[in-house]
Amino acid sequence: MPVQITIIGLGQIGASMGLALAAHKELVVTVGHDKDYSVEQRAKKNGVVNTTNHNLPSSVENADMVILALPVHEIRDTFKYIAQDIKKDAVIVETSPIKAEVAKWAKELLPETVYYVGLAPAIGTNYLDLKESGLDSAKADLFAKSIFLLSAPSGTPGNAVKLVSDFVGLLGGTAMMTDLLESDGLMTSAHLLPGLVSAALLNATTNQPGWQETRKVASRGYFCSTSALDFEPAESIAALSVQNRENVIRALNTLMNALLDLRDDLENKDDESLKRHLQSAQAGRLNWLEDRGRADWNRAPVEKVEKVSIMESLLGSKLGKMGKRKEE
Repeated sequence: MPVQITIIGLGQIGASMGLALAAHKELVVTVGHDKDYSVEQRAKKNGVVNTTNHNLPSSVENADMVILALPVHEIRDTFKYIAQDIKKDAVIVETSPIKAEVAKWAKELLPETVYYVGLAPAIGTNYLDLKESGLDSAKADLFAKSIFLLSAPSGTPGNAVKLVSDFVGLLGGTAMMTDLLESDGLMTSAHLLPGLVSAALLNATTNQPGWQETRKVASRGYFCSTSALDFEPAESIAALSVQNRENVIRALNTLMNALLDLRDDLENKDDESLKRHLQSAQAGRLNWLEDRGRADWNRAPVEKVEKVSIMESLLGSKLGKMGKRKEE
């Protein structure tokens, strides 16, 4: 009997997960929920999910796994709304870029009979230049050959972690185990810093004298350098940065030191050092793109547990085989 996965939030991430799961109908039945009713209806029509339920609590009642593909500032309230209706041994997964703070909310608000696991997804190389967002930009292979950072609180049963790892495999990706704090540190540089850099560049130009003329000639380089703000609302970047304050401050300090290196090269008329710094940056980008394209990462195993299918893992939760419930 297929098991139920409820996806809350049918934007690009949640809808792409639904499309990828659609290829495994013999294993999974998907239920979709979005605060926008019209998005729900289009998602069902486009085959993103099998069915929809606009009542948030009832959408999770029979779910073996609940995916929260939501901005971080919506997650805490969502935990509150669904806490009383989640069934025993269900696994709750969320896809925001920060984990340590969200794990605290999960411990505070969710029942002890369910398990929280954090996922930080990265899209596949083929879509790094995808500019669209939302439901209409969803792709069944959005996560092909990509890495998901997987982190869970201490004491989470191995079967719950393996279940989420198998789920990532169905999406075409690979789960890489991290602890909560490590995940936050990695995602600061990979996800938050680009948005903050875009904001700083815009504030350093659009608010300055001469912008009225500069804007007429700002072209591709300026567009690309400021485009990170297209993928994350200002409210979300602010919330993520506040919840991950120490890591963000460290990353900004490192960035400012790198800018100071360039300024010092110019101030000291050290043309060779300036060229080396720029060439190093260009080589670093090319190496990253090559590595991302190959996706042949040296990584530690997710967890040494007996390999079972996702169906067996999910049914294990139905049969109460997820391990001992959390204890204080």
